[in-house]
Amino acid sequence: MKALLVLCTVGKPEDAEWIGRECVDRGLAACVNILPPMASIYRWRGEVERADETLMLFKTTEERFEALREAIVALHSYDVPEVIAIPLAAAHAPYLAWLQESVAK
Repeated sequence: MKALLVLCTVGKPEDAEWIGRECVDRGLAACVNILPPMASIYRWRGEVERADETLMLFKTTEERFEALREAIVALHSYDVPEVIAIPLAAAHAPYLAWLQESVAK
């Protein structure tokens, strides 16, 4: 099993709460951490923009990533949602076992 940390930003904290709960309820992520609003500076349609966003950190597996990605995109309000997966190089073995059990199909 390969564990992943998936990052995604949203415009409103309540959207993070809703998307996070939906993904955990569906067994696509074992856990979602929702961080406080932060400032994001990015280029969009040729302009440099600034927005307050909320960051979500999803814990999942490589096997569940595609279904998680599809759910995030379907639930998200952005035209191009950020969905970035980072493989975990190492983690506490009991935590990994819990993660895998939590997202098992």
